[in-house]
Amino acid sequence: MQTRHIQTDSLRQQVLEAGSGPLVLFIHGFPELGISWRAQVEALGQAGYHAVAPDMRGYGGTDKPEQREAYSVLHLVGDMVDLVRALGHSTCTVVGHDWGAPVAWHCALMRPDVFTAVACLSVPLQPRRAKGPPTVAMAAISKRAGLGELYINQFQAPGAHSVFEVDVEAGLRKGFWAYDGATPPELQSTGFIQPGENFISTVPEDAPLPPWMSADHFAEYVAAFEAGGFRAPLDWYRCIDLNWSLTAFLQDAQVRVPGAFMVGDRDPVRHYSGQHEAGLKALVPDLRSEVVVPGAGHWIQQERPEVVNGWLLKFLDGL
Repeated sequence: MQTRHIQTDSLRQQVLEAGSGPLVLFIHGFPELGISWRAQVEALGQAGYHAVAPDMRGYGGTDKPEQREAYSVLHLVGDMVDLVRALGHSTCTVVGHDWGAPVAWHCALMRPDVFTAVACLSVPLQPRRAKGPPTVAMAAISKRAGLGELYINQFQAPGAHSVFEVDVEAGLRKGFWAYDGATPPELQSTGFIQPGENFISTVPEDAPLPPWMSADHFAEYVAAFEAGGFRAPLDWYRCIDLNWSLTAFLQDAQVRVPGAFMVGDRDPVRHYSGQHEAGLKALVPDLRSEVVVPGAGHWIQQERPEVVNGWLLKFLDGL
């Protein structure tokens, strides 16, 4: 594997890559980096694919535009189209996890000529809601259920990122632990936050690193977020209503390329996005695999690398 920088039309992107052959592009989520896919890049590179995992816009070694609106889904999909071309390819399979999953789904929705297959982890395709912006709907659902405020709504505040920047090490350690499959169920995050609390304060101070996270690997995350901060990553969340307004043309659209989906049965994200798993086949008619991994949490490609690698290679080999 190697790390290098690639200049695309409007962005300097840092990528982790290995191998040669058909291109497979890996899109990370929050709070992750291209290195979150290290096990997959290595395995697919050895299996005859050109595996590439960029630090996404606003993260790690990639450029971080100042304007909040520069983190819309149109920009994120555009970055991946540019990257495919800059890597010398015309098509690829796109793989996404967490926030990277909605980006990957939209890559397939918007440019099926480029992204000819899609595989996503943790977050199923969520259809555009015709009745109004997502944050309004999420706030109403949370209020009716009496669950507290969903962290996505809390992230809309202009200064929400400062909570993470007070102590980057603690914020990342707590975040990884609270969403991990090895964490006791009663201590896992639900994503809903009671008044007076925030994403970090709800997690015990002595939360350890997940069992799969080595100290050296964790130090890479800490160094990257201490240098780059959390403002840009949270701007992804602050654009979700903008994304809704920009994607009216995708209302009721289906993914027309082959697809696959995997989720851990103990992934806390299922508390608020799991409702969309049941309808995934209707949105992705050529859904060739839908797998629930027993005992796995949110960071599934790092928690269960062998399971994810085998699943991906089977999907790719069948294309």
